[in-house]
This record gives sequence, structure tokens and C-alpha cells, in this order.
Amino acid sequence: MDNLLSIITFIPAIAAVILALFLRGEDVAAQTNAKWLAMIATGATFIVSLFLIAQFDPSDTGFQFVEERAWLMGLKYKMGVDGISVLFVMLTTFLMPLTIWSAWNVKTRVKEYMIAFLLLETLMLGVFCALDLVLFYLFFEAGLIPMFLIIGIWGGANRIYAAFKFFLYTFLGSVLMLVAMIAMYVDAGTTDIAMLLQHNFSTGGISLFGFQIVGGLQTLLFLAFFASFAVKMPMWPVHTWLPDAHVQAPTAGSVVLAAILLKMGGYGFLRFSLPMFPVASDLLAPLVFWMSAIAIVYTSLVALAQEDMKKLIAYSSVAHMGYVTMGIFAANQQGIDGAIFQMISHGFISGALFLIVGVIYDRMHTREIDAYGGLINRMPAYALIFCFFTMANVGLPGTSGFIGEFLVLMGIFQVNTWVALFATSGVILSAAYALWLYRRVVLGDLIKESLKTITDMSRRERAIFAPLVVMTLLLGVYPALVTDVIGPSVEALIGKYETAVADFSPATQVAETGDH
Repeated sequence: MDNLLSIITFIPAIAAVILALFLRGEDVAAQTNAKWLAMIATGATFIVSLFLIAQFDPSDTGFQFVEERAWLMGLKYKMGVDGISVLFVMLTTFLMPLTIWSAWNVKTRVKEYMIAFLLLETLMLGVFCALDLVLFYLFFEAGLIPMFLIIGIWGGANRIYAAFKFFLYTFLGSVLMLVAMIAMYVDAGTTDIAMLLQHNFSTGGISLFGFQIVGGLQTLLFLAFFASFAVKMPMWPVHTWLPDAHVQAPTAGSVVLAAILLKMGGYGFLRFSLPMFPVASDLLAPLVFWMSAIAIVYTSLVALAQEDMKKLIAYSSVAHMGYVTMGIFAANQQGIDGAIFQMISHGFISGALFLIVGVIYDRMHTREIDAYGGLINRMPAYALIFCFFTMANVGLPGTSGFIGEFLVLMGIFQVNTWVALFATSGVILSAAYALWLYRRVVLGDLIKESLKTITDMSRRERAIFAPLVVMTLLLGVYPALVTDVIGPSVEALIGKYETAVADFSPATQVAETGDH
């Protein structure tokens, strides 16, 4: 089908325009219509995306479903997917209908709320499909706007602070990436990502402010992109915006933020850092390893000290993203397969955990852990779902959480055993904070008067969790659903990476430095 990626990407945006132009009023009927239109649009996007995955050929390591046309001032509108990006498209289209469904009880400015989420879906899909630097940057940065509004308008009491912190952190990181993109265009003469992947950026030693830069232009470009993607992940120590954003965001906003938006950082490392700046990636990998290992242990310990459920799960997300960056820069098959698997799995599990918090927040309007206890006595179905996703988050064998962590630890063990040992302690710490949260919220006697009339999950809430449970179990027992799709593309990426690193000689660096 021609233009399949454009159709998938822009269905939500078209629905947002229809909502904005033709839906009037704030009565109950208008609110219901806005919700149904958003639900139909995101559902249709998912159905169309099934054609994408059905026709996708994993054995072809190049870009597929490529669309290319002239755009503005010589720039190109170019879209395409490969084995690495196609599953992120599927993850986005799968989760968005569930996110809209979870927001069914929203009462304030419903039309605007749905428009923000529809536009956000289009922009997120654009990031994963864009094959032009300028197009990628526009989608990447524009995604900040709807999320900024979602947090700032529909968030909690401290929402303005959290929204501005989220925006400033991620925007400032991306300014350096824009400078790097201009430098790439000057050096390579193109903004076409497929052509840039074939271009060899200079590794000759250069001097900057009297300091010799090992790896030359590649290192400078790598650091500029790293600034943006590290904040987006987020990596320690630039992670502090995430807990605030999660705590203040509405439930649906937290789901999208954790399940999809954070993955843009990991996707950026895989699309740009490793294949375009392989020498710099190799030189700076030890730094990334230790930043990731510190993130895993430090944020797990911080999670143990939290009194707010959302904040605890937010710090858990930072720890799990530590495994992702570690696996990516291990630059071997197990490491990168594990990192991508972990991102997909984390999308289902973290999204579910934020929805779990949302279920009781809707009833009690508090996220304080001490406000709960003994919920199993009144909410057995809720207790079961909460237990399942707690175990998945810990990495219990049989769930998707186990596969990603196990592959990453296998990959990093081949590269650096000390980092692997340090990171493995995070598995124990994750069990500590996750089970501690579950025990305090769900188990024990129901002694608080305010909880004695609390009701169990509705049919709508159970239906939202059902697909997430299925996917978490399915990927846990049959990981080939992911690894078979990503395997050939990852293998091609590693082959190119290893060739570039092997060709790099520090002796050549020293010789070339004298010419500058």
C-alpha cells in the first residue's frame, strides 16, 4: 500500500483537526463525542498499523515502505521503517487506544485533552518513521508541546513547575542536537538519514580550546546528540525532571510519557549514535556503562525512600532505562536485542503500573502510600492485576520483564564484568521496592475507614488491562515475536559498527592531529 506510513502517522492529526473545527460545546454529549472520535481514530491507526507489520520483511535490513517527496526549500519529506523502528510504531499504535480509554472519566476541557493526545500520537509516530534529519527534529521537538500542555493544564497542584521543568530540560538538550545536525549537513551535504548512515564522519584528531579531541568530529557530534537523548531517556544525572513530570501529569499523560516518550532517547542512540558515530560510541561506551550502572542502583535506592506511588514508579523507570543504555552501548547482539526488548516490554509494564495507580487515585484522590493498606480485602481483581505487573516489573521469568534484563546482562557481561556485577544488584533492589510497595498498598488488614467502601475495578478498567497482560505474558514465553523482527537489522548495525571501530587507529589520530 502506497503512503502507508503517512496514513498511520496522520490519522490522529486529522481527527484532532476535525475535533477542533467541528465539535462545539462543553455539555456531556459533546464530551462523549470527543472521546469516541479520539477512540475511533487511535483504534483505526492501530488497525492500519497491523497491515504494516503483516507486510514487513524482517530479513530485509534496509528501510521499507519508503515515501519520499519534495517539501520546503529543497528539504525532503521522507518516511520509512526498518527492523529497529517498526516495533516502536506498533507499540505506539497499540497503547494509544488504551490510553484514551483510560481517560474516559476526564470532565474538564475534554475536547482539548483529546486533541492534545491525538497530536502527540502523530508526533511520536513521526519520530520513529522520519528518514530526514530536519523532519526528525521537527517531530522530536514538537512532541514537547502537547505533553507540556497535558501536564500544565490537566496535571496536579504543582503542574506548572513540573511542565516547565520538563520542557526546559528536554528543549535545552535538543539545542545541541540541532547544532550537530547543521554540522552533519555541512560535512555530508545531505539531511537524508539513509545517506548519512553510509557517510563516514571524520575521526581525525582535532584541537578545541587547546584540548585534543580523540575521535575528532565524531566525538563532538556524539556528545551533542548524547545531550539530547540522555535527557529524553532520562539518564542519571539529568533524570530529575521525570519524577516531577510523572507525579503532576494526569494518569493518561504518565502512561504515554513512560511507555513511549522515554523510548525516543533509546531509539535515537540506535538510529544516530551507534551507526553514524561508531568510533565515538566505542570511545565513550565506558562512561555510558558507569552512568547506567549508577542510575540502576541509585534510583532503585531512591525509589525505596518514596512515599508517593507515582514517584516510586517514575524512579523505577529511570532504573530500567539504565539497562537499555547499557545494552545499546555493549554493541553486541544480546545487548542491543535486550535493550530493544526492554524498551518494548517496559512500554507495557510501566504503562500498566501507572494505570494501576490511576485506578485507586480516581477513587481516593491521593497517591500517598500510607493512605492505603489491605486493598485485597475489597479489591481482589485489582490486587491480582497489581501483583502480576509488580512481578513483571521485577523481572519474573515467564514475563517480558525477565527477557530484556537477562539479554542486557548477558551482553554487558561479555564487555565489562564489573559493570555487569554492579547492574545485577539492581535486580535485587527492584524486587525490594516493588514488593515493599505492593505489601503496603494491597496486603494486610483493612483498617482505614476511608477504604471500607472502596469498589473493585469496573469492566472498563479490567478490559484496559487485558491486552497489557496478554502482551506481557506472550513476550515473556515467546520472545521471538520481537527478536525475529529486530535480529537481522541489529546484526547489520553491529557489523557496520565493528568494521568502523576496527578501522580506527589511535596512531592515525596522533598523526592527523599534527596537521591541524
